[in-house]
Amino acid sequence: MFRLHFLHCDIKKMLYICRNFSKAFFYIFMINRNLIRTKVVLILFSYYKNNDKTILSLEKELLFSFQKAYDLYYYLLQLAVEITRFSRQKIENGLAKLRPTYEEQNPNRRFADNRFIAQLEQNEQLNKYLETNKLSWADHLEIVKEIAGIIAASDFYKAYMEAETCTYEDDKAIWRKIFSKIIMYNDLLDEHLEEQSIYWVNDIELVLSFIDKTIKKFEQEQGSEQPLMPMFKSEDDLDYAKKLLRTAIQNETEYQKMISEHTENWEYERMAYMDRIIMQTAIAELMAFPTIPVNVTLNEYVEIAKQFSSDNSFKFINGVLDDLVDMLKKEKKLMKAVILPDMKP
Repeated sequence: MFRLHFLHCDIKKMLYICRNFSKAFFYIFMINRNLIRTKVVLILFSYYKNNDKTILSLEKELLFSFQKAYDLYYYLLQLAVEITRFSRQKIENGLAKLRPTYEEQNPNRRFADNRFIAQLEQNEQLNKYLETNKLSWADHLEIVKEIAGIIAASDFYKAYMEAETCTYEDDKAIWRKIFSKIIMYNDLLDEHLEEQSIYWVNDIELVLSFIDKTIKKFEQEQGSEQPLMPMFKSEDDLDYAKKLLRTAIQNETEYQKMISEHTENWEYERMAYMDRIIMQTAIAELMAFPTIPVNVTLNEYVEIAKQFSSDNSFKFINGVLDDLVDMLKKEKKLMKAVILPDMKP
């Protein structure tokens, strides 16, 4: 279950958008339309609860939340590097003992020498971003140590260490498991992320899914030039985010009336606050973006309802939005563009 946290913040740094790509271009983008929709809904939820911000300040907060999600992507990738460095140091400490045990004299270096991590550690894009944005685990090594211990005690780690052979793909696979089975559920890490940024607690699950995609895309031949995910596909996504936010706020009265007319058995003020915000944002997208298919809009906001509303809210929201779409079509207020494929001579 997602946890909702909101904080009023001034934007402190410019959006970092990667423009330099190597030969292996990523067709996945960190801040996609799904994440934008979710962020807009949460920003609006906060706005209507407090109602003490201008549209311009909301836009800044929205962009800041995108930046923090992108920071978390790099921060967690660096966590993998730091855990591996801890493993290497533990081996070196054992070898340096006056009377090392047999295991310490003959360490299994497979995890410490993981080829995926060695490549990630030298990644130019990662290191530049960490330096520019001052992201570091240097003051939080207790988290690194705890997670390293949990990893070493896991069955899948033992199987990895004891396997007869180990390929580069195996080195990637072990880290996909570590992120999905251990880092995802570590309480100490959760507490730390919440202390570092109120946005990060909401973002971790989605960011980890993008880290998984990143690991799958890694190719050993790319070396230190392996591209990481860019923040946005293009400036169009930034424009989409700002327009969606503004449209939902500026047409609040009209959209609330539309919702009320299609919920005859419910008083608008008695509806769950989150349900109202989700429907208002969905209507804004339906009305303001003619190139986005209706079914895409409906499906995406139903998914947001499943994540952030009560158990059965998504059914209610789906029904109301379906009725609204039918009404808008009959009244010819819902105009959708037909996108034709490129025709080559």
